[in-house]
Amino acid sequence: MDLYMMNCELLATCSALGYLEGDTYHKEPDCLESVKDLIRYLRHEDDTRDVRRQLGAAQILQSDLLPMLTQHRQDKPLFDAVIRLMVNLTQPALLCFGSVPKEPTFRRHFLQVLAYLQAYKEAFASEKAFGVLSETLYKLLQLGWEERQEEDNLLIERILLLVRNILHVPTDLDQEKRIDDDASVHDQLLWAIHLSGLDDLLLFLASSPAEQQWSLHVLEIVSLMFRDQNPEQLAGVGQGRLAQERSTDVAELEVLRQREMAEKKTRALQRGNRHSRFGGSYVVQGLKSIGERDLIFHKGLHNLRNYSSDLGKQPRRVPKRRQAARELSIQRRSALNVRLFLRDFCSEFLENCYNRLMGSVKDHLLRENAQQHDETYYMWALAFFMAFNRAASFRPALVSETLSVRTFHFIEQNLTNYYEMMLTDRKEAASWARRMHLALKAYQELLATVNEMDMSPDEAVRESSRIIKNNIFYVMEYRELFLALFRKFDERCQPRSFLRDLVETTHLFLKMLERFCRSRGNLVVQNKRKKRKKKKKVLDRPLASGDVPSGAGELEAMWLSLAEQLQCCAQDPELSLGSVVPFDAASEVPVEEQRAEAMVRIQDCLLAGQAPQALALLRSAREVWPEGDVFGSQDISAEEEIELLKQILGAPLPRQQGPEEQGAEEEEEEEEEEEELQAVQVSEKEFNFLDYLKRFASSTVVRAYVLLLRSYRQNSAHTNHCLVKMLHRLAHDLKMEALLFQLSLFCLFNRLLSDPAAGAYQELVTFAKYILGKFFALAAVNQKAFVELLFWKNTAVVREMTEGYGSLDGGSSSRRPPIWSPEEEAQLQELYLAHRDVEGQDVVDVILAQLKTPRTRKQVIHHLVRLGLADSVKDFQRKGTHIVLWTEDQELELQRLFEEFQDSDDVLGHIMKNITARRSRARIVDKLLALGLVAERRELYKKRRKKLAPSSPPNGEESWKDICQEDLEEGNLPEEESDEGEEKEEDSETGQAQGSSVLSTEALGQSLSQEGFSAPLLWLQNCLTRAADDREEDGCSQAVPLVPLTEENEEAMENEQFQRLLRKLGVRPPASGQETFWRIPAKLSPTQLRKIAASLSQPEEEGKLQSRLEPTVPEEQGPEEEHQKEYRAQALRALLLARRKKAGLESPEGEGPAGEKEQLKMVPRKRQLLDSDEEQEEDKGRSKGPESRAPEIQKKKRFQIEDEDESD
Repeated sequence: MDLYMMNCELLATCSALGYLEGDTYHKEPDCLESVKDLIRYLRHEDDTRDVRRQLGAAQILQSDLLPMLTQHRQDKPLFDAVIRLMVNLTQPALLCFGSVPKEPTFRRHFLQVLAYLQAYKEAFASEKAFGVLSETLYKLLQLGWEERQEEDNLLIERILLLVRNILHVPTDLDQEKRIDDDASVHDQLLWAIHLSGLDDLLLFLASSPAEQQWSLHVLEIVSLMFRDQNPEQLAGVGQGRLAQERSTDVAELEVLRQREMAEKKTRALQRGNRHSRFGGSYVVQGLKSIGERDLIFHKGLHNLRNYSSDLGKQPRRVPKRRQAARELSIQRRSALNVRLFLRDFCSEFLENCYNRLMGSVKDHLLRENAQQHDETYYMWALAFFMAFNRAASFRPALVSETLSVRTFHFIEQNLTNYYEMMLTDRKEAASWARRMHLALKAYQELLATVNEMDMSPDEAVRESSRIIKNNIFYVMEYRELFLALFRKFDERCQPRSFLRDLVETTHLFLKMLERFCRSRGNLVVQNKRKKRKKKKKVLDRPLASGDVPSGAGELEAMWLSLAEQLQCCAQDPELSLGSVVPFDAASEVPVEEQRAEAMVRIQDCLLAGQAPQALALLRSAREVWPEGDVFGSQDISAEEEIELLKQILGAPLPRQQGPEEQGAEEEEEEEEEEEELQAVQVSEKEFNFLDYLKRFASSTVVRAYVLLLRSYRQNSAHTNHCLVKMLHRLAHDLKMEALLFQLSLFCLFNRLLSDPAAGAYQELVTFAKYILGKFFALAAVNQKAFVELLFWKNTAVVREMTEGYGSLDGGSSSRRPPIWSPEEEAQLQELYLAHRDVEGQDVVDVILAQLKTPRTRKQVIHHLVRLGLADSVKDFQRKGTHIVLWTEDQELELQRLFEEFQDSDDVLGHIMKNITARRSRARIVDKLLALGLVAERRELYKKRRKKLAPSSPPNGEESWKDICQEDLEEGNLPEEESDEGEEKEEDSETGQAQGSSVLSTEALGQSLSQEGFSAPLLWLQNCLTRAADDREEDGCSQAVPLVPLTEENEEAMENEQFQRLLRKLGVRPPASGQETFWRIPAKLSPTQLRKIAASLSQPEEEGKLQSRLEPTVPEEQGPEEEHQKEYRAQALRALLLARRKKAGLESPEGEGPAGEKEQLKMVPRKRQLLDSDEEQEEDKGRSKGPESRAPEIQKKKRFQIEDEDESD
């Protein structure tokens, strides 16, 4: 960005900072204000980060801020402001833009900011700048906690953040082009930190118990310092070249030499290029060209081996979403002096800081005091420093804080979380994959450290290792982790380095597990499995077949014996009822709804021959449910009781589902008669290593191993050994060589065997020859093996390839398919064709009942599909009911039941109890919706009545809620609307704690008025009045939305208490996903709307009229004033009566005293009331009676005062 493109105000601010003359920086008088202005500009920059880009182009940090920092550190306000500005300017580009932008313009801005940050990092690579920072930090840390101010803590945090930001800047490899052992910009920065002594301050912060608040900052800085380092190489610095390193280098040089010699030999055998045009043309037999003829080759024969049909073709472009993930972490060798400094830092950190710092960070993470994803720094430090300790001089005491089963659990939990998030959050899958890679490295290092402890000469260390392994191998989640990672490996998100670490970690885990099993003899481990059990839905729960009489004759014979017992028991009026309870008090079903179950219990007692119990149960049920005389009237005679019991004995009572099935059915719609339930069973079993190894015999696992084996030239010798070892386990130990018979793997073997440097991969070559030998031996017997090369195989296919096709069916009698004779097939076909079109029955059940040979349902279905009589097994899935269509009589019965029970609390429950044809809840709900009896499913929800404690309001006045409910009942408000309001209220209160008191409408109105919702209440009243007027004029009604046009009304409509008031008044809430505003229902008549509007009169307005009508001190008023007051009161009463007539609350016939007494008996307590002179006379008459009454319960004639406008 050019300077002439810089903003003028920003340019003037930068010019007012100062100027650099030689090595001396001269600041301007208003330098501090200019720095604060720059901070303010950065705070208000736009999404393109224009201010940051302009300051980077002007090199403000290099030319102004750094000289100010080093030369004017005595000016504390200026120093603090410069540190603040530097922290803001050096923020990571990813933090500024949120992520790497995909839009070209924003991506260009992102790259510009990144380039400026790299320039800042290079400018900071000086001892002078870090010397000032470390000296300032040292002075602040010398202060005790009682002397340190809040500004000092802020400055410490800003210095640590500045160091973190500078170290976080990524290296530009294309620009630096540094080789190993050369000092890069990052190495120069580390060396400047070392010379300034800042590394010692970091060690102090990490080891001091008083500075635990900076532990996460220190750990982040340390992780950025060692970003490009290898812990094993760092541990061996300064000890000379090890023999292993020398042998590795010699092997690599030998491979390169062999390949070079092979290329020279190939070139020597090739013909010269002098007569290339006269080499002749050849016909390649057996290789077809584009047409049907053989291919004609126009080059020399020595080039025929390199011929391919793809020569000259454009390579197919791989879409970006399918490209393999790129490696982001790059390791390199720093300069020798930097590596020596880092090695010493690691040693001191392990001895003095590691255990305390890791414990403090773990505590922050568990208490959620850290920022999001800060656990990644913890896992990096665990993997790096434990690897350094293992490679340098293994001392388990130095890493004892992270060497425990709890650490294994923490890493496994985070690894599983990252794995699940990578599968669900596909947009950020690459980020979750990188975090998962860090967790896997930490898990690998934990296993490697435990494995190293097994070889320790100390018996206590070996015992600790044995205890940890015993816990790890026992838990199932640790064993299943690697299988899950292999099965869900995705090379589009996870790089090859992740797959390499996964293969090496799995190899280490299997080796430790195998050795542990051999040392123990037998190993008992935890086993978890999901047990699937089929739970039969008892749609009609009859008694046992032996207890239920089959005909009327048996019932008559049974009744003869029961009648004699009942005659004796009926004469005993003292029949004990105390021990017989006709309902289940612990059941979730209300007592009112258990009448049908009580009737069934009476019938069960009669069928069981228990006549006294049946009679006692009948009398107890009569006391509990006296309404309707279902169990007889209260003055029923003994003969009538016996006759009633006889009717109950012969009645076909519907038997409902048990409470468990019924409770499950209320939660979800169950349409299948058989339901599969999954329950996790935890048990213990003896561990078998080969059985566990069989879990890896999967095509997905083998495919991941083959993918990594393709890059065998770039892999290390250890990685290739891990690959071959796992494939050898599958092929040799499990006898599943055919699992590796795949064409892509054979092409890889061909490339390996033809490699000039194949001698360096002797283990791979031996294994390839072993697999190829097994394949050709099988191909001599099974000619289809060549076709099987084209497909990845599972264990079942492998068994068929080796043992013969069809061996799975004949291997065991349990898996052998049943044999059907021609006669049985003909009978099956005849039965199916005869009953397939019959409605109301299951064709498979009919066939099973009539087959001569007993068969299972699954066998019949599969044979029908095999014969071609059915298309799929899914055609025979059982539904929740066997009745397919609704007859006209059934629809009429459903409509009659709905009209009968629509006012009850559980409409659907009563319909299901009394309907003749048994159907599921879902089918009944769908039919009610189709018939138009209900508009929405929620109208059929079960309603729970709230039982409030009875309260007697003062002054004989009833609550506002009672009056509103009475008005709604008098106006015949539709039950559906009120039920819907109650259901919505229940839904809105599900988050409240149990036992909390439900606010009454009275309390709602009072609280709303006190909270300043008087204007929304008046607006609501006017809306209801206008809706009533419109419905009278138009003669038709439709739902009217309540649209709040002012901000005050919008806030009221979002208020929970205001919404409760709307539900109480019958206003319908918006339908989910379809409507936005609350609506006045179309079923409310104009009279009902005016009554509801009249009930919304506000106490403040009525209080004004009350103050006008009631004299303050009647004794001091003169006769003229009393006369004026009386006229004024009469005028206001006339106004009140006129308004009540308009609202429909006062009929014309009720204008007299008698009518007023009938119409105005009750009004809300919140309204101001006026007692007339007639009421005073009535009060005097009542007071002269023999029995005086308190004024609270006197029924006075009252007039309701309502004002539409405050001006009245």
